[in-house]
Amino acid sequence: MAGGSNDDDNGLIAGINVTPLVDVTLVLLIIFMVTAKIIVSQGMPMDLPKAASGESLQTVFSVELSIDGKARVDSNVIANDEAITPLAKDAKAKNKDLRAVIRADRKVEHGRVIHVLDLLKRAGVAKIAFAVSPVAEPTPVEAAPGK
Repeated sequence: MAGGSNDDDNGLIAGINVTPLVDVTLVLLIIFMVTAKIIVSQGMPMDLPKAASGESLQTVFSVELSIDGKARVDSNVIANDEAITPLAKDAKAKNKDLRAVIRADRKVEHGRVIHVLDLLKRAGVAKIAFAVSPVAEPTPVEAAPGK
């Protein structure tokens, strides 16, 4: 027979070559390890309050600025914005982790808010936040104009 066939080989594969399977598996493992590290490191760093027990309270130094020029510190009316500095220094002396919250009316001048922010920083208060009111998200009907 000129183009004879091998009687021992009937076209069946007697063994499975696992080398390509192992190669693909190792490449996928490396890809997952690298992407998992990237995904974990994308978290936002946060300065969360720490407490050993549920009894400790966070001290907040509240500054309220109204449109008529009045200012309140911890709900007490003060003479002018300059009076914030000694009150903030006293509160900072009592609690080194003092957090200040500035609550200003929408129409209060930007310069006045920045001035109060500067007064708080000069008093040594490093953790300052601005109070805001949450905005309700528009419904789909309100979001689509013309309908």
